[in-house]
Amino acid sequence: MKVPHVTAKAALLLTLPPLFWAGNAVVGRVIADQVSPMTLNLLRWVTAFVLLLPLAAPVLRANSGLWRNWRRFAGLALLAIGGYNALLYLSLKTSTPINVTLVGSITPVFMLLIGRLFFGMPISKRQWLGAVLSILGVMVVLGRGQLDVLLQVRLVPGDIYMLLASAGWAYYSWMLAHPTTEPTAIRTNWAAFLLAQIVFGLGWAGLFAGTEWALGLGRLTVSWSTAAALAFIALFPAVLAYRAWGAGVARAGPQVAGFFINLTPLFTAVLSGVFLGEPPRAYHALAFVMIVGGIVVSSRR
Repeated sequence: MKVPHVTAKAALLLTLPPLFWAGNAVVGRVIADQVSPMTLNLLRWVTAFVLLLPLAAPVLRANSGLWRNWRRFAGLALLAIGGYNALLYLSLKTSTPINVTLVGSITPVFMLLIGRLFFGMPISKRQWLGAVLSILGVMVVLGRGQLDVLLQVRLVPGDIYMLLASAGWAYYSWMLAHPTTEPTAIRTNWAAFLLAQIVFGLGWAGLFAGTEWALGLGRLTVSWSTAAALAFIALFPAVLAYRAWGAGVARAGPQVAGFFINLTPLFTAVLSGVFLGEPPRAYHALAFVMIVGGIVVSSRR
C-alpha cells in the first residue's frame, strides 16, 4: 500500500494548528473566570467571521453555490466549529483536563478506523505502530513521567463526550479530504471555504451559547484583557489553525495528519511553562521524540 508522504511544507502546516490550539488552551485558562465556555466559543467565531468577511464576502451571495450545498457545510460546521467544542467543554464538567487530553489522544486511531470503515482506506502496519508510539508519547506528558499518575485515571461520562468529540474531528478531517459537490471557487479559496463553514457554525455555536445562558451558566466580563484574548483565539486557533489544518490534510492525508494532533499537549506544557510559570521537564523531551517518531514511522513510504 502506498502511504502518504509528508513533505516539509505539509509538516509545517500540520504543526501550526497544535501550536495554536495549545495557545488557545493557555489563554482559555487565563480568562476562564471572565467568559463562560460556550459564550467564548461563540464570540471567537463571530470575530473570525468579521476577520474573514473582507476576504471572502462573495461566498455569501445567493449564486455562490454555498446555499445549494448547505447540508455539507452545515455538517462540517457541526463537527468542527460547533460540536467539537461543545463536547469538549461539556466533558470538562465531569472530567479533569488530564483525562480529557488523554482521551483526545485517541484521535489518530479514529482517523485510521473512520478512514477504513467509511472511506475504504486500508491501514498499514506502520500506521498502527505510529499510532501506538504517538499515543505513548502523549501518555508520558500527561503522566508527567510517572506511571502511578496514569493509573489514577478513572473513566467518567465526560470521557465519553471527549471520545465523541475526537471521532467527530476525525470524520471532519476525512470530509475535508473528500470534497463532494461544493463549487470549485469555494473549495479552492481557503477564506471562502472557512467562511462557508463559519456561517453555519455560528448557528450551532449560538444554539449552544443560548442554552448556556438559558440554564443560568452564561458569564461575560468586558475588559481589555478579554478583548485581547478574544482577538488572539479568533485569529490564531480559529482562522489560521483551520486554514493550516485544511491545507495540511490535503497534502498529507487524514491518516497521517491525525498524528500531529498529539503535539497539542506537548505544546501546551511548554507554553504553560512560559506564560503560567510551569516549567517543562525532561519527560517533555522524551514525549516529543516519541510523538514525532510516531509521525515519522506512520508516514514513511
